[in-house]
Amino acid sequence: MNDQRDPVCAACPTRACEGQETDSGWRAPDLEQTPAFCPMRRLPGAFERALAEYEKPEVREFARLASIQEAECYEHLPDGLRTRLPRVEELIQFARKCHYERLGIAHCSGLMKEARILKGILARNGFQVSTIQCKTGAVPKERIGIRPEEKIAGAADWESMCNPIAQALVLNELKVDLAILLGLCIGHDTLFIKYCQVPLTVLAVKDRVFGHNPLAALYLSESYYQRLGAGRID
Repeated sequence: MNDQRDPVCAACPTRACEGQETDSGWRAPDLEQTPAFCPMRRLPGAFERALAEYEKPEVREFARLASIQEAECYEHLPDGLRTRLPRVEELIQFARKCHYERLGIAHCSGLMKEARILKGILARNGFQVSTIQCKTGAVPKERIGIRPEEKIAGAADWESMCNPIAQALVLNELKVDLAILLGLCIGHDTLFIKYCQVPLTVLAVKDRVFGHNPLAALYLSESYYQRLGAGRID
């Protein structure tokens, strides 16, 4: 249950911050329409500090390029607005906008094929690409306190622990211009993000059931996956 003071943008009935559509086009937002739980009302200081960050030249330029990339993912056709770029192509375009040369892929051991394909695509597009998989370091799971019955393969088998901290530190040491997260497990991805000190983007996240498309569970939460507890957002 949310504290009534908590922002819940997902339940906003106005979406006033996005602007207002009129017959002649879009006009500036009317922020007086925002509900009481709007973060712009609840936490104005955070927005002031954010704007101050955008005044830093390097942050402002990065945000500008990201916004341009966002717009280039759409095209205006006679029958309306359409999307046109898959995320891999968007990644290539954005890396070029930022003048990045060295890219690093941190990937799951279960996505070796996908990592090879991605490396090949990025290399053919002119980037220097390093890849590092999650089992790097060959550290047994016992090192972090895993009991035999908690292993995936079986109690008697060797099992290397996932090592996202090492993945992050290696890419930091290589000084890649951009780290690309590819399919790390929940928790392991959190550690990677915590220790990664270079710009980072996520190409794909782990979902073993839905082919690494976790939103499928949301789309099915009122039918096949009702056990997730689908319902109204309070």
